[in-house]
Amino acid sequence: MTNTLRPLTVGELLDRTFFLYRRHFLLFVGIAALPNLIILSFQLFQLVVAPMSLGGALMTLAWLLVTIIVYFVTIAISQGATIIAVSQIQLEREATASGAFAAIRPRIGEIALVILGMGLRILVGFLFFIVPGVYLAIVWSLTIPVVVLEGRGLSAALARSAELTKGHRGRVFLIYFLLLVLVYVVTILVQIPLMTAIAITSGSISAGELPPSAEIILALSNFVMTSLVSPIVTIALSLVYYDERVRKEAFDLHHMLEEMDRSATPSPAA
Repeated sequence: MTNTLRPLTVGELLDRTFFLYRRHFLLFVGIAALPNLIILSFQLFQLVVAPMSLGGALMTLAWLLVTIIVYFVTIAISQGATIIAVSQIQLEREATASGAFAAIRPRIGEIALVILGMGLRILVGFLFFIVPGVYLAIVWSLTIPVVVLEGRGLSAALARSAELTKGHRGRVFLIYFLLLVLVYVVTILVQIPLMTAIAITSGSISAGELPPSAEIILALSNFVMTSLVSPIVTIALSLVYYDERVRKEAFDLHHMLEEMDRSATPSPAA
C-alpha cells in the first residue's frame, strides 16, 4: 500500500492535485463533461429555440427558475461524483465514472440543496463587504466533501467543515487562492483570443450584438473550458478534506486497521 494518506504540505497538496488530474485526466474530465452537457443543451436551446417560443414575463421567470435548478443539479452531480472518484483513488480502490455517478445518484437533490444553502450564506457574507464572504467560503470549503463522504445535512456539514478547517484556514485560503487564480488565468487566455476573433469576424465588439452562430461558439467554448478546469479545485478540496482528517483524527491509522481487518476476514465458502 502506498502512503497516500499522510499529512501533506501546501506544495504537496497542490502537487498531488495535479498528479491525480494528469493521471486520471479522462476520468475527471468525463465526470465534469457529462453533467455540463445538460447546461450546454439548455444554453443552445435558449439561443436557438427559446427566442422564438418563449414570451412574456411569466414564461421568462419560469425559464429562469428551471435554468437555476438545472445549474445547481449539474454542480451537485459534477462535484459529488468527482469527490467520490478522488476518495476511491485516495483509498486505493477502483475509481470509475459510472461508479461515481451511481454512488451519488440517490443524493443529487440533497447535495444540490446544500450547495444552494451554503452559496446563499456566503453571498450574504459578501454583501456585508467582501471579507466576511471570503472568510465563510474558507470556513465552509469542505462542506461538500463532508456531505458526500459522511452523509451529513447542511447545518451539520457546515459545522463539520468549520471544525476540520479550524487552525489551518490559512493553508486552505492559499490553496483556494492559487487554484482559482490559475483557473481564471487559463480561462482568460482562452476566452480573450476567442472573443477577439469573434468580434472581428462578426464586425461587432458588443456581446449583445453578436450573431447566434458566435454565441453558440461561445457556449461550446465555455462547456469545454468548464469540463477541463472545474475538476481541479474539487480534487484539491477533496485532498484537503482527507489531509485534515489525517491530521486531526488519525484517519490514516483507522483506515489501515480497517483494511487489515478486511483482509484478515476469511472469504465465505463457495
